[in-house]
Amino acid sequence: MNKAYVHGYDQRESIRLQDQAGALVDLLHADTSYPAGSFVLEAGCGVGAQTITLARSSPAARITSVDISEASVNETRKKVAAAGLANVQCRQADIFNLPFGQNYFDHIFVCFVLEHLSRPVEALTVLSNHLQPGGTITVIEGDHGSAYFYPASKEAEQAIQCQVELQRLAGGNAMIGRELYPLLCRAGYSSICVSPRMVYVDSGKPSLVEGFTKKTFTAMIEGVRETAIDSGMIAKEIFEKGIRDLYRTTEADGVFCYTFFKAVGKK
Repeated sequence: MNKAYVHGYDQRESIRLQDQAGALVDLLHADTSYPAGSFVLEAGCGVGAQTITLARSSPAARITSVDISEASVNETRKKVAAAGLANVQCRQADIFNLPFGQNYFDHIFVCFVLEHLSRPVEALTVLSNHLQPGGTITVIEGDHGSAYFYPASKEAEQAIQCQVELQRLAGGNAMIGRELYPLLCRAGYSSICVSPRMVYVDSGKPSLVEGFTKKTFTAMIEGVRETAIDSGMIAKEIFEKGIRDLYRTTEADGVFCYTFFKAVGKK
């Protein structure tokens, strides 16, 4: 797995991931649950932003959450313990070299991971080796090309593009959501079903204004400020105006939209 994580591993990013998970739990996870006794792999759990929801939705499933970052795994362990969940085991592991046997899991869950990988098809293929025949894989990714808003702003678009470009330079793809169907096809999965999940935010949805537009998406773009400016990718005044314009979309007449893609396939 790539070790270059463009968003960073600091406390601010951990908080942003928790805000994102909280704001999107119903949109992304309401239709995900696993049977009692099934073995489930959460590949790339990060700081456990999705783990708690996953474990609570499938309380009788046995979930193994792995991540390449030891610090992230430790953070996930703390969250699991604090939530009083007994159905999650956390382990440090690279998804390209997992310490599990062939056909070990009944289901695999991958959320916001492929966007950071330079070899997403290889990752999906390796994961398939650990999946039981007939087992399912669920993959969720965003797509920065789906972000649009009112009032329009070229500077905001340029600031967003900085994050897209920095992720590309790190070996990832911030617009991978639209590619889930062909990626899963190329990795050999069948019965693939992809559903777009649009987040639509206006001032009539204050929880999403705060939880998604401000604390998730705009916070993510703000997180690349220093790198984007210091690298000469964008002028400071343009980036700063872009951020102000993203916050402008949270005002009374503002609108912000973004689409996630959720795919389910079978081995």
